[in-house]
Formats: sequence, structure tokens, C-alpha cells
Amino acid sequence: MTLTPEQLIGFVNMVFWPFVRITALLMASPLFGARTFPVRQRIILGMLVAILISPLLPAVPAIQAFSAEGMLITAQQVVIGVAMGFILQMVFGALVVGGQAIATSMGLGFAATIDPQNGVQVPVISQFFLILATLVFLALNGHLVLIETIVESFYLWPIALGPLPENLAMHTVTWIAEVFKGALLIALPAVAAILLVNLAFGVMTRAAPQINIFAVGFPITIIAGFIMIMLSLPVFLPQFAALLEAGFLQMLVILE
Repeated sequence: MTLTPEQLIGFVNMVFWPFVRITALLMASPLFGARTFPVRQRIILGMLVAILISPLLPAVPAIQAFSAEGMLITAQQVVIGVAMGFILQMVFGALVVGGQAIATSMGLGFAATIDPQNGVQVPVISQFFLILATLVFLALNGHLVLIETIVESFYLWPIALGPLPENLAMHTVTWIAEVFKGALLIALPAVAAILLVNLAFGVMTRAAPQINIFAVGFPITIIAGFIMIMLSLPVFLPQFAALLEAGFLQMLVILE
């Protein structure tokens, strides 16, 4: 069997450009883009997924990958992959914002720990939510849905030499508002309960000024916060699942 240069270029491009988009998405997405996830394994995973899904993808242009046109297509795949990964990353960012609001209301805003996924300091409540969300993400087969979303993205925006999706930037910015709304819904039960506790202590302080409100109120506020977090855990799963589903849909919306 003989291969012409055009056929060889087509075979290479069939794997190379999907590999670029997939690897860029994995780099920017949660769990796979964590600092604890080795770069070598991330590249191997991206290559395996690209090889497996390449027969299912639309035809790619017969352009040399390292030519001027090929570099433009490569840059386009990187931007699309990073934008899709950023959308999913913001879903987990909503948990950080919600946990920070709860921790600040409880008086645990100073208790921060290093997030191994992003390498930054986050409150312990946010870290608890992130660990819980990671387990829920895997339990809901979110990693499989992510691969399905990647395959669907190649049909919505095939690999070709051309401009980026027209509304990619606008849809990405609009998604940030949805993320803050999701963070508010996650933090609202605990924050509202702690606010009522603080109001009750304010009334007690006015009625009995001799009470040392800092010695009494601080531990009670922390205990009330933990109790409300425990009581709101059954609501956490449907809220996070809905936010995750909206994130996967938004990853495809930015390509329309």
C-alpha cells in the first residue's frame, strides 16, 4: 500500500488538530487541569481521546500543520479548547465563591488552605465544596459527558481555516453572571441562617450590654454555620448537577 503526501497529511491532521483542541480543553478544565494531574498523563490522555474519536469527526482540511494556514488553525483550536475548559472551570469556581461567602459569614474567612487544583489559597469551606463537587462530578460520569461534549463541538464548529465563533467572547462573559447566580443559590441557606443568628446576637447585645458577645457569639456562629452546611447538603447535589448541566450546554452554545 502506498500513501501520497496529501493522504499522509490528511491522516496526521485528522489526529493532530483534534488533539490540540482536546489538550487545550483538558488544560483549562477542572480535575484534568489540576496541578496534581501530571502533564505527561494529560498529553497521553488527549492523544488517546483524539485517536479514538478521529474516525467520528468531520473531514479536516488538507493543509500542512506547520504552514502559516496550519498555525492559524492550530491557534483557533487552542482558543476554542481553552474557552470550553474555562466554562467548566467556572462551574467549580461558583463553589469557591459560595464557600467563601459562607466562611466569611461564619467567621472562618481567615481559615484558608491551599487548593491543590489551582495552587491558590481558598477558605476551608470552599475546599470542602470542591472535594465534594469532584466526587459528584465523577459519580455523575461528568468525565464521559466531557468527552461527548468534545465530539459534539467538532460538529458545531468543524476544523477549518476561518474566524473564531462570532459570539464566543460574549457567551463566555455572559456565563460568568450565571456562575455568580449559582454561587448565591449554594451559599444562600447557610448565609441566611447565620444572618439570623447575628441579628439575634445584636438584639441580645442591646438587651444585655454586659454580655461578652465576642466570647459567646463567635463559637455559636461557627456551630450554626456547620449545622446549616450539613442540613443543606441534600440540596447541594441537585444545585450542582443543574449548574454542571448548564455548563456543558454553555460549552456548546459558545460555538453557535
